[in-house]
Amino acid sequence: MLGITLSSRYSIIRHLGGGGFAQTYLAEDRQLPGNHLCVVKQLKPQTTDPNSLQIARRLFDTEAQVLYKLGNHDRIPRLFAYFEENQEFYLVQEFIEGHDLNQEIIPLSSPGGASSCMKENEVLGILQEILEILDFVHQQNVIHRDVNPRNILRRDRDGKLVLIDFGAVKEITTKITNPHAKNSLSVSIGTPGYMPSEQAHGNPKLSSDIYATGTIAIQCLTGIIPHQLPKDPDTEEIIWQDKASVTPEFAKVLDTMVRYDFRQRYASAGEALEAIKQLKTATSGTVPLLSPVVNPQVPVKSRKKLYLKILSIASLISLTIIASTYAVNTLNAANATDLHKRGNTLYNLNRFPEALEAYDRALNLRPDYAEVWQEKAKTLSELKQYRASQSAYDKAIELNPEYLEAWTGRGYVLDKLQQHQEAIASFEHALKIQPDYPPAWQGRGDSLLNSQRYEAAIASYEKAVKFQPNLYQAWYNQGQAYQNLKQYEQAVNSYQKTVEIKSDNPEAWYNLGNVFLELNKSQEAFESYEKAVRFQPRFYQGWYSKGIALLKMRRHEAAVEAYEQAIKLKPDYYQAWYNLGWSYHELRRYESAIECYSKSLDLNPKDYQAWYNRGNAQYNLKRYEDAIASYNEAVYVKPDYPETWYSRGNALVAVKRYQEAIDSYDKALRYRLDYGAAMEAKKRAESQLGNHQPQLIPNPG
Repeated sequence: MLGITLSSRYSIIRHLGGGGFAQTYLAEDRQLPGNHLCVVKQLKPQTTDPNSLQIARRLFDTEAQVLYKLGNHDRIPRLFAYFEENQEFYLVQEFIEGHDLNQEIIPLSSPGGASSCMKENEVLGILQEILEILDFVHQQNVIHRDVNPRNILRRDRDGKLVLIDFGAVKEITTKITNPHAKNSLSVSIGTPGYMPSEQAHGNPKLSSDIYATGTIAIQCLTGIIPHQLPKDPDTEEIIWQDKASVTPEFAKVLDTMVRYDFRQRYASAGEALEAIKQLKTATSGTVPLLSPVVNPQVPVKSRKKLYLKILSIASLISLTIIASTYAVNTLNAANATDLHKRGNTLYNLNRFPEALEAYDRALNLRPDYAEVWQEKAKTLSELKQYRASQSAYDKAIELNPEYLEAWTGRGYVLDKLQQHQEAIASFEHALKIQPDYPPAWQGRGDSLLNSQRYEAAIASYEKAVKFQPNLYQAWYNQGQAYQNLKQYEQAVNSYQKTVEIKSDNPEAWYNLGNVFLELNKSQEAFESYEKAVRFQPRFYQGWYSKGIALLKMRRHEAAVEAYEQAIKLKPDYYQAWYNLGWSYHELRRYESAIECYSKSLDLNPKDYQAWYNRGNAQYNLKRYEDAIASYNEAVYVKPDYPETWYSRGNALVAVKRYQEAIDSYDKALRYRLDYGAAMEAKKRAESQLGNHQPQLIPNPG
């Protein structure tokens, strides 16, 4: 399928996955500007007899209409088109750039164990987002049927969760591939572990999606894949609370979501969402101040009784002050927690100035709140206020000397400040706290890389990916270290691992192409650059390097297109102008070549190679005086370049300036004693001093 264009519009770029009778591809919509990407799902019927195809068409149209209606929600991929071609059915949907939720869930077996699992407030936020989408879906009387972490994407552009891969598509596949089946639902649609019993038996309910969502929340809290969680042998209920730390109220909501009997669950996403909202409201409530105590009037009696009364009143006032102080402190703590949560939400929305304001307000109420100092430091780093960020990390560490994340974050900020040795020390302190912490190993590797200590950096990245194999940035940076050491085969392995994990990373594809060029693997380099510019169409360096690979493959016309694209994106890119000129030169389109060389020289007059090749192009057009002028500029910039002196001599011969030509050949021979062509040309020029019929000599270019 790769390279095929469907419906004269959708050009297939890459296979994304699939199995059986359905495949999914990344495609480019050729009828929209800007290399618009989309997802194409191909559904193949098992049979092609006319009756079966007619049934399949009807089913396909009906279910596609449902998908189209669901795409009206901002966090569900839109259905752009559906069509039939060669008795196969296709759905074209919106391509969501992001990563799936599975990448955010840290398995229990990973470094850090249970301590690395998500906290209750994080999981509440994820639940609310998923249920908000499902609420819309359920209002359309549609069941998703395959809610699992791989079908929930975190969208790059705004950090929002998006629900993909509806079971309705799988149902279309089931029905189309076997249209005569009496009950297509007898083939269960869903993912084991996230699929409740009624769905496994082919009878899904709206609450089946609630069960799946609840199991995701439990997985986030415990780090355990749902099918690995134990179940009560008598009731079949999931046993999970001993593996997580949550409030009793939240545990009760989750237990209701994952009940074995669907009748005991929340009936729809709307009901579950309301329970989550009430839970969030309850947990974020503040502690009220205690009512003030009114002192009673004291009648004047005997001195002894008066003293007793005064003592009682003083005691009561003291208790009131203590209680009020406690209440105020409790209120401040509660408000600081709320502000901390608000700051985190704003941070996740990339609203960094507002997040910083929330953290500052929290710290005004609770100056000893280490977690807020840590979050403030992260926010300042995002705002590129690195010195202030370092100070905030220092404060967090002062309050909690064993604060792993603060030591790690501090290292990254110090690296940004180019204090690489101090950064390494900070990362190493983090690793003393937790020796298997991947971000600290990666950060240490980054600082070593920036210090040009490439071998040590590689060793550090090895540790990072050992503890977290899908840490693509560590693989990518390791590739850079190998590349700097000119260990290109190892660099290829690291970059290939990067794109296996994150296939839409244009920088990784670009550097992979650069390494292939170093290994003289031009075809592989071209394919890598092609991926780079497809995922980042405005990547002008990618277009330029793609042109280099094409030149090496002697595909000059295609190279011209690549360089023109690079120049369109960056008009002052003199190297691209020069290489475009050389591509035209190779195609013997000398006028175009001269124009491009001239553009390059306007931007960089010190490029002797451009002067030299412009002279060669002019010589080939028999514009000898112009060629001599270009060669003069070339030797002015680089006097010791023998080829220019030789070519200049040839141009001087063409205009019968033999003595100057002989002098030029002498210069060529001064800088290259064994320059045979220059020796021969000099002899011919000497013999022609008395003969006015010049003998033209072809120049190298």
